[in-house]
Amino acid sequence: MITRVIVLVIDGLGVGAMPDAAEYGDAGSHTLSHLANAVGGLNLPTLEALGLGHITEIKGVRTIGQPEGCFGRLGFLSKGVDSMAGYWEMAGYLTDIAGPLYPNGFPPDMVAVLERAFGRKIVGNRRASGTAMLRECEAEHLSSGAVIVWTDGRRTCHVAVHDSAMRRDELFQRCRAARKLLKDPWGILRVSAHPLLGSAGAVQFSPQPRAFVLEPPGPTMFDVLNRASQILVGVGKVGDLFSGRGLTRSVPVGHWTSLLAEVTGMLKKVPRGLILAGLDVLESDAAQSAMALHDFDRWLPGLLEQLRPGDLLVLTGDHGRDITKVDKVPTREYVPLLATGPKLAHGVNLGIRASAADLGHTIVEALQGGQLPVGESFLDALRAG
Repeated sequence: MITRVIVLVIDGLGVGAMPDAAEYGDAGSHTLSHLANAVGGLNLPTLEALGLGHITEIKGVRTIGQPEGCFGRLGFLSKGVDSMAGYWEMAGYLTDIAGPLYPNGFPPDMVAVLERAFGRKIVGNRRASGTAMLRECEAEHLSSGAVIVWTDGRRTCHVAVHDSAMRRDELFQRCRAARKLLKDPWGILRVSAHPLLGSAGAVQFSPQPRAFVLEPPGPTMFDVLNRASQILVGVGKVGDLFSGRGLTRSVPVGHWTSLLAEVTGMLKKVPRGLILAGLDVLESDAAQSAMALHDFDRWLPGLLEQLRPGDLLVLTGDHGRDITKVDKVPTREYVPLLATGPKLAHGVNLGIRASAADLGHTIVEALQGGQLPVGESFLDALRAG
């Protein structure tokens, strides 16, 4: 019997383009494979032992004869390609309206609304990664206080301001107000606030961004499990992505190492329910991403040792982020599905799951909640025969 579920979601951990990837401009994307090729191979013995090599071909990652976990891939039926769409679908809510696209930045009328909301000039305003946008706009921002804005080409508006130019609480307040203003007709579902730190030439993103997101319009696994009186903890970006709805507790965004340490500590304090953690492990640079993944892999054994009978640990992603893409925005990819627990089956191929909602459905069934409207459980496959 499963009494506690721990889910670790690594942002952008894609394992190959989905069949409809070309519709998103992402044909041929493969985050992990392309990253491994770029650095001459990845060394991930813990993930390898759980079955990562069975999911897809990754240079440096072997196919283990007897994996210690169950393995497969999660696909997505939602129209969006970002953390919001990915997490919402994992939790059992599909985003079925694609909404407007912004491949060339936001239109002038929306920029005007943003400038009124922040009381500042907007700079940047194109599809780009945060790193590229900071590099491009840092000097102008520091000299004028203009707000840096960019997009992933879809329905997220990213905003960055240095702490010296605007108090952090004011930045968050204005981003919250902007999200409400940008719903119609522009269809913006998320405004992400990125505080900046450091001096000229060495400005960097704070490890504690905030996201202001519309609540999912329909029920999620948090709603269902909350009604079943389960303990529900969101770690990192999870609380923001669900506006805290249904959660017992939210741990704010921080560096992934501190969040993983927090999760490990919770295993002694949270006796049942669900711990869902969002971890931004991957970097914009290939070498740094590989190093971070290696570090993550070395962290995992300490967490695995804390698992007890009745635990289910799942490792997955929310979308891809292929380093070969110039703008390094989210890519339409499958994500890994690795599941393990002291009393669970080993080496079971869970296959390609059509929807990430299968994970939410499995969690709800495992924790004896009600029914989700979408998804198909794979709980039976996890039970040791």
